[in-house]
Order: sequence, then C-alpha cells, then structure tokens
Amino acid sequence: MNHPIIERFSRSKYSPDPRDLIWTVPNLISMLRILSIPLIAYLVARRHLIIALIVLLISAISDGVDGVIARRFNQVSKLGQILDPIADRLLILCSVLALSIAHILPWWLLLLVGLRDVCLGLLVLVLAQYDYGPLPVHFAGKTGTAMLMLAIPVLILADAWHTPFFRMLHLLALGAVIWGVGLYWLAGLLYAHQGLALIRQDARA
Repeated sequence: MNHPIIERFSRSKYSPDPRDLIWTVPNLISMLRILSIPLIAYLVARRHLIIALIVLLISAISDGVDGVIARRFNQVSKLGQILDPIADRLLILCSVLALSIAHILPWWLLLLVGLRDVCLGLLVLVLAQYDYGPLPVHFAGKTGTAMLMLAIPVLILADAWHTPFFRMLHLLALGAVIWGVGLYWLAGLLYAHQGLALIRQDARA
C-alpha cells in the first residue's frame, strides 16, 4: 500500500500517473537520446572531445525537455519511465568505455561499472521469475548516477586542453568518478539485499 502523501503527490498535476503510451514526443526524444550515445562514445574514443561535448550537452538538454513535455501535456508513460534509466545507464557505460579507449580513465573502472550493471540485470531477471518488478531507486544509486553524469563531461572537457588548470580539473573529475562508482556499487549491494529478502520471503510463504 502506498503512503497517502506519496499517493497524493503521484496523482498531482505535476506528476501524472504513467499511462500505456508509446508514440509520444517525450518517448521519441528519449529514443533519440539513446541513439546519440554510440555517437558520443565514438567521438570521445577518437578524441573529438569538443564535438563530443556539444552532442552530450544537446543530449542532456533533451533529457530535461522530455520530462517537462511529459508532465505539461500529460504524456507520462510507462515506456518513458523505462527508457530514461536505460539511457542513463547506457550513457555511463558507453562513456566510461570510450574514456578508457581514449586512455582518459583506467580500464578497471570500466570493469567495475560493467560488472555492477550485469549483476543488477541478473537480479532483475531473477525477481521477474517471482513476479516482482524493478526495485525502487535508492538514494545512493541516484547520487552515484548524478556524480558520474556530472563527472563524465568534466573529464571530457578537462582533456580537451593541456594546461595546469585543466590537469587539476581532470584529477577532481577522476575523484568524482571513483566516488560515483563507489556509490553505484553501494546501491547495487542494497538492491541485492532487498531483492534476496523478497525472494526469501516468497520462499517462506
């Protein structure tokens, strides 16, 4: 049962209930954002960093625009709620891959990010066998994702120029990436704990 306060806000005009819609403007924007991710990764891997930043900025703006349109014109959809986190995870994974190819990030960070997403993907599949949907997003997961999403463009920017200021900026962004990956894994462990608790509870029922 939902908490009454959450229920009230979820039905407000600012957060319409998600509907079974597919062909909406926000969903189209989300799909275009997903399609832009391989281009961003290619540009970063080939060290076309300024162009990559421009495409990444357009992608980030579109992420905000589709949410505004969805709420303003009552086009919040279940598909859109799936596409947004998929786009975020793909952007993080592909960006870290491209930054590793460009020798801007170490490869072990890519392995950590990839392994975490694989583990959570398996957890979602296992939970689906017990008729459970995706687990609620945890604060640690939101924070880790936000840190990575902010640090990635800063890393790209910092490596576009080679001056003492930008080298310092690179170190700061690298620290943010490491913290973000740490929070990413903390959230993953929390999700795993919650998921296994649900499975054990189901087994005892």
